[in-house]
Amino acid sequence: MPGDDGDRSTIPDLLTGMATTRAIRRLAPDPIPDDDLATILWHATRAPSGTNRQPTRFVVLRDGPVAERAKAVLGRGFRDGWNDKIGDVGYDEGSGLDPTSRKGRQRAAMQHFVDHFEEIPVVVLPCLVRYREPYTGEGASVYPACQNLLLAARALGYGGVMTGWHATVEPELREIVGIPDEVVISATIPLGRPLGSHGPVRRLPLQDVVFDDGWGQPAEWAVDPDGTRFAGPPPSTQWAGGDR
Repeated sequence: MPGDDGDRSTIPDLLTGMATTRAIRRLAPDPIPDDDLATILWHATRAPSGTNRQPTRFVVLRDGPVAERAKAVLGRGFRDGWNDKIGDVGYDEGSGLDPTSRKGRQRAAMQHFVDHFEEIPVVVLPCLVRYREPYTGEGASVYPACQNLLLAARALGYGGVMTGWHATVEPELREIVGIPDEVVISATIPLGRPLGSHGPVRRLPLQDVVFDDGWGQPAEWAVDPDGTRFAGPPPSTQWAGGDR
């Protein structure tokens, strides 16, 4: 795909970028140049923000002493999170044990991701400076910026993935990085040069997720482009609060 080899002569157009920005978990340890990193973060800050309040902040962890300690803590948290997830969604049985299957390849990519987390050149912590009481939609000014960040990285030939496994080690992480109590760590986004490649993203068919003029009403006009390949959701699991 354009930009995957670092060639800036062909940056993907917006729609192509949106359709081909995969979650990249196999990342080379090569540093991201300052200019590229600044470009990625600049575009992240162009995301919509309610009343233009702009409460999003980005803590960038690279190779400094704080980053080294933070990455070590995150790496431990990510490995613990992955070990829990293996059994939750059946990566330890059936096709998950077949390295040639899609699920087996996903397992290998995830294992590489957590085993090499400390080698990832850039880890971004998008944060929310909370300006009112917590509520369910308070990430609305943060997550569009996260998507912009990933699309900008894609355009420049990098890759990444938005994760939430920092939650298992958040108290320790907050202390190391010096994040104030009123600031929310909304995500963890590792970034780097992909060891694999971007490509078409597989999702459910439009007919399964788009309704016309009422819940569950078919949208006959919602037709997937020719050649679209599909993937269903992961198996559902149970937790104390119900389905997830």
